Amino acid sequence: MKYLRLKKQADFQRLFQKGKRASSATVTVLYNKSQNTTMGISIGKKHGKSVQRNRIKRLLREAFRAAQKDMQGAYSIVLVPKVREEYSVKAFERDLRCIIKKEKL
Repeated sequence: MKYLRLKKQADFQRLFQKGKRASSATVTVLYNKSQNTTMGISIGKKHGKSVQRNRIKRLLREAFRAAQKDMQGAYSIVLVPKVREEYSVKAFERDLRCIIKKEKL
């Protein structure tokens, strides 16, 4: 299943203000019911310089792509990674699958 990207600041703000939150050890997920599945990533400068931030975004996109198969409906989702020493696709994917199962997304 293909997903669309969240691009507009207003869409991110709407999810941060009115979206539901679910957290795990590596990522916080903000979500809300939607017509199409859309996903965006919010990552701050505390994660490092642009090279590190872009790597984390690539890992999150890949983990979401793999975990998205478990989703039942269409949601707008923002992924916010937590500050860690090391990041891996397996950890992100495991936590996203856990959140999807727990929140019944």
